[in-house]
Amino acid sequence: MSSSILKWICPPPETLEEPPEEDGKVEWFRCLPYVLIHLACIIAFYYPVTWPCICIAFVSYLARMFSITAFYHRYFSHRSFKTSRVVQFIGAFVACSSGQRGPLWWAAHHRRHHRHSDTDADVHSPHTKSLLWSHTLWFMTDYAVPTFLKEIPDWLKFPELRFINRFDWVPVLTLGLGCYFLGEATWFQTLTGLTGMTTLIWGFLIPTIVLYHATFAVNSIAHLFGTRRYNTKDESKNNLWLALFTLGEGWHNNHHFFPGAARQGFFKGEIDLTYYALRLMSLFRLVSDLRPVPAWVKDKASS
Repeated sequence: MSSSILKWICPPPETLEEPPEEDGKVEWFRCLPYVLIHLACIIAFYYPVTWPCICIAFVSYLARMFSITAFYHRYFSHRSFKTSRVVQFIGAFVACSSGQRGPLWWAAHHRRHHRHSDTDADVHSPHTKSLLWSHTLWFMTDYAVPTFLKEIPDWLKFPELRFINRFDWVPVLTLGLGCYFLGEATWFQTLTGLTGMTTLIWGFLIPTIVLYHATFAVNSIAHLFGTRRYNTKDESKNNLWLALFTLGEGWHNNHHFFPGAARQGFFKGEIDLTYYALRLMSLFRLVSDLRPVPAWVKDKASS
């Protein structure tokens, strides 16, 4: 076990060009932090819930969900807009603090998902595996450990991205400690009435768990429940409720038909908060060249 812990904290500098064969075996040791963070939330019942608790959880969730959807997904996986190297790193670091591994890992696995969606080669399809497997257990296998370098040659030139991809626990620990010590600051306690422990619970633990399941639901729920505008080769669905929880990722059938767009809500009424935020960022020149939805894509919609 000690060697496993050391390998986790300080993994090899390079990862795999090709994925290993997926054997359907859960690496239970890797589940331990995931299980512990869920169990740790029990301590929330020993503290009163106040409005500052809800507010800090909301901010923590929104900031990291936006970074996952905008940067991990639309930027690193699909190159749907452009940004500077500084903003690129900040987006990656904030998203990485969600405990969903590094930006290169995320993009590599996601690109494979699009290429093999809902086939036997798609390791997190609820149609070829169980719902629980597609939702979370695949994340705990040996297959899900490495970053497949062959999938992401466009990002390998950035050493800072490779660093946080290799040491993906650093942003997580930074956020957790930051929440605790913020809550210990006298001025923050006076302003909010929170303590180090309550800030840790509501600024880190609880929103991190919600982030896990909201993100994972795009793999599972969005391939089972919802409607389809496009006749794609997979079983992707559009789901309004999931779109609200994930800031726009629930328009999954739209996205699978044309993944290169910066927006996923292609039509009026399809709320896409991530895209609205990207538009706002573009006004301040933090991002640019948001790739639009072509007219022919909208014309192909069935309803």
